[in-house]
Amino acid sequence: MAKIFVEAYGCSASFADSEMISGLIQNGGHSLVDNSSDSDLNIVVTCSVKDSTANKMMHRIKSLKSKPLIVAGCLPKAEKDTVEKFSKKASLLGPNSLGKTLQVINTTLDGRRQIALEDSDLSKVGLPKVRLNPAVGIVEIASGCMSECTFCQTKLSKGDLSSYRLGDIVRQIQTEIKEGCKEIWLTSTDNGCYGFDIGTDLPSLVNAVVEIPENFMVRVGMMNPMYMPRIKERLIESFDNDKVFKFLHIPVQCGSNKVLHDMKRGHTEGTFREIVKKARDRFEQFTISTDIIVGFPSETEEDFQKTIALLDETKPDVVNLSKYSARPGTDAAEWKQLDATEIKRRSKVIFEQISKLSIESNKKWIGWKGKVLFDEMTDEGIKGRNYAYKPIAVEDKVSMGESHTVEITDVTVKRLIGKIVS
Repeated sequence: MAKIFVEAYGCSASFADSEMISGLIQNGGHSLVDNSSDSDLNIVVTCSVKDSTANKMMHRIKSLKSKPLIVAGCLPKAEKDTVEKFSKKASLLGPNSLGKTLQVINTTLDGRRQIALEDSDLSKVGLPKVRLNPAVGIVEIASGCMSECTFCQTKLSKGDLSSYRLGDIVRQIQTEIKEGCKEIWLTSTDNGCYGFDIGTDLPSLVNAVVEIPENFMVRVGMMNPMYMPRIKERLIESFDNDKVFKFLHIPVQCGSNKVLHDMKRGHTEGTFREIVKKARDRFEQFTISTDIIVGFPSETEEDFQKTIALLDETKPDVVNLSKYSARPGTDAAEWKQLDATEIKRRSKVIFEQISKLSIESNKKWIGWKGKVLFDEMTDEGIKGRNYAYKPIAVEDKVSMGESHTVEITDVTVKRLIGKIVS
């Protein structure tokens, strides 16, 4: 029996993979430890979406390689040579190769390196797991995607769309709830195209999940706008159920249709605007989260101004801002790149804009009173979410998984601040 340390970076799917890897470790007779200094073997589940993230991964790989090491997740699949440059002895485990987890662990512990990057036929639904958060069940509903974005490595890492069966997902969620989870995250590379390969879709899944009789909340994860015209009417209707957070994460990336075409995003800025309007027309308070990339190689100043205008018009509640960075293996990495100083300038302009938009959005909640589910441990204490998935901090003492009635008294850029009134 070995003592193994596991850590994860990146998206919710990456954290879900780490939970399943940890579950397989325990089922395989090994034990988990909380830090690398106590371990016999280290596993890092990586992300490769941005240069800054990849650089952080390389630093971790270098710091952990003094012991037997397995580099898992997206980075070894997308940039195998880069990983090997920093650790020639590390074993590699791909994001769709979890069925070989124990084999790779045992081989590595024996002093031999193993590379397991090919996809296995093992479904991630129903695998044992050790949760990072006892209140939240992260359920992967699919792997891969149907997009061909010119800036993104995800397709290189996770391949084509492979959706898991609706009934299997529902059974997994029933298990999560039975084991104490109060909140379920439906996650994948792109939730918007879930089920297109197996004759179903996301609205059908959400409607099936909310039929589970227990008391819990559902967060529907990221979906690209290009598939929304096919499902938007029924998806918005599925959000009528009180168990579904009134929250959508729909990354528009840019306000210029020319740039969106160059990105091969498959949608227009009008698609995004229409979804936002439809959600807000149906629900009085609805949280819209989006992603913006500044400095894409073909982005002119005019294109950049269109992004500013789109944000001013749609006023998303949350904007995840990224400076474009060329990722190896992607089409856009071969194009002429914009000056780094100009990218930094544009990033600063958008950052100031979205800080202003976030404060304006959050101030609308001052005086609101309602139910809050406390679902996240942060450095500042336990944080909760209301029905629109707004992050809420209180000074009162609460425990993970509890629900309380809270009144909002103040806000910051990132959260609402309240007090428990019952």
